[in-house]
Amino acid sequence: MRRYLAEFLSDPRVVRLPRLLWLPLLHGIILRTRPAKSAQRYAAIWTPEGSPLAVHTRRQALLLGQNLAQRKTKVEYAMRYGQPSIAGGLKKLADCENIVVMPLYPQYSRSTTESIRDVIGPGIEMIESFHDHPAYIGALAAGVQRHWAAHGKAEKLVMSFHGLPKRSVDQGDPYRRQCEATARLLANAIQLKDQDWILTFQSRFGAADWLMPYTEPMLIALAKQGAKRVDVVCPGFVSDCLETLEEIAIEGRRAFLGAGGKQFHALPCLNESPEWIAALGTIAA
Repeated sequence: MRRYLAEFLSDPRVVRLPRLLWLPLLHGIILRTRPAKSAQRYAAIWTPEGSPLAVHTRRQALLLGQNLAQRKTKVEYAMRYGQPSIAGGLKKLADCENIVVMPLYPQYSRSTTESIRDVIGPGIEMIESFHDHPAYIGALAAGVQRHWAAHGKAEKLVMSFHGLPKRSVDQGDPYRRQCEATARLLANAIQLKDQDWILTFQSRFGAADWLMPYTEPMLIALAKQGAKRVDVVCPGFVSDCLETLEEIAIEGRRAFLGAGGKQFHALPCLNESPEWIAALGTIAA
């Protein structure tokens, strides 16, 4: 955990502070305390197969490879931080004539998408975003409708995206605009009226202002306003992971029910849904 956090939090795309200020703080304080706290959070969602994010990503790559076998297309997966590495994945594809890298960040941000470009270099084709791709929106809509068919429909659908420092958007990052576009397209696809859904942002880090409204305070506010049930979907995550399984399904549930809510549904991410596997092939084509 310490090695992973050191790599992640050392990336200047992730923490945009002067290195002379940030690195002593990172190695002197944060990496001495945060790994133990992160390990506790991961323990709450760990599976017999390992990290949910790694498990789902591996399965997605396998299923996509099977779908693209007729095109004679090879598929490898990698993690931006940790293993398997992007460099290792590219090495396995070294005999391929054309290589396309598809970051599984639907919405573009300099802190995520561009961190992939930093690693692969300028000579390899990369799909920068697919936030408004019809196949992606269709896969999201199918997942929500499948959940509603099985469990009924909440009075409010919360669409929670990973947060970003507000300063990044003020400096021209299109992330918020793309999140808003995704949310609007999904709401239209599942025929929701404006009052039936809300966009929020989660996963804040540090003391700076991040994009608002924040997810957990909004869940508390909805409960106090009388909402008996909310459904939460996380369109910015294509696989269930710490941010969806612990932060939303556990902590978000606790916040909503603790504030007086009665039913809380954390909808699954796209994971290995057939619509998403098909969408991956369409987007990457």
